[in-house]
Amino acid sequence: MNFLQSQARCLWYIMKITTWNVNSIRARLESVIRWLKENRPDVCCFQELKCQNDQFPASELETLGYNSIVYGQKARNGVAIISKSPPNKIQKGFTNNFDEENSRLIAAEIDGVNIINVYVPNGQDPELPAFEYKRTFFKELRSFLSQNFIKPNQTARSNRTARRIVLCGDFNVAPENEDVFDPDYMRGKICFHPDEQADFEYLKSWGLTDIFRKFHPEGNFYSWWDYRAGGFPRNRGMRLDHFLVSAPIAQACKSCEIDKEPRGWEKPSDHVPVTIDFKM
Repeated sequence: MNFLQSQARCLWYIMKITTWNVNSIRARLESVIRWLKENRPDVCCFQELKCQNDQFPASELETLGYNSIVYGQKARNGVAIISKSPPNKIQKGFTNNFDEENSRLIAAEIDGVNIINVYVPNGQDPELPAFEYKRTFFKELRSFLSQNFIKPNQTARSNRTARRIVLCGDFNVAPENEDVFDPDYMRGKICFHPDEQADFEYLKSWGLTDIFRKFHPEGNFYSWWDYRAGGFPRNRGMRLDHFLVSAPIAQACKSCEIDKEPRGWEKPSDHVPVTIDFKM
């Protein structure tokens, strides 16, 4: 290996990003700190904080080496991104002011990667107005991408940062049969309704890949289990937490894994962390 080859190899490193619906950051703080110490992601995107900005445990996370950007909300919703490197180009909420009464989207550029963290509405029931709100959210999310980023297939090769997009979070949709414990039983119910699955596919068609499916084409992998009726011990779950990534990230990605272990800890969230690793 010559000197230039050696220098080029030194420029590569593995970046690790996690998404985790913590279902109250203050209630799960002990578990969050434990998991961060054990896994040390470069970036962690949290959803469902259930706290206002000044209640977010930024100081505790700073002692672990993380910067925090927070878009909190009292009692419900709330999203945050913590990162080892300082975040740039921070955006809280949709740029067109859609859904400005709810804290469900936060974005930043970190180490040359555009990271968008979302908490998509649950939708409650296909017969309720909340379901249409959820569907509108998906459409506005795709518009957000079009308004703020260049489609991956339209971006000049020299503009590397613009082409590196990671959209992650709790999407409250199980996209395929493999993503639920019993597709026949779940079909048509919330989070497994064909209309919201179509919305999820429409979002992906902007130019994003469901990277977990690339590494795990088979089923029986879930990121959420109901607290009721022994959902976790019986493995009656759904894959609701996703990474949708642009082509350069998909090509560089080495793994995408769901960590079930925290679901068995004391006072767990009903969701677990999902993590990608990719070569930068």
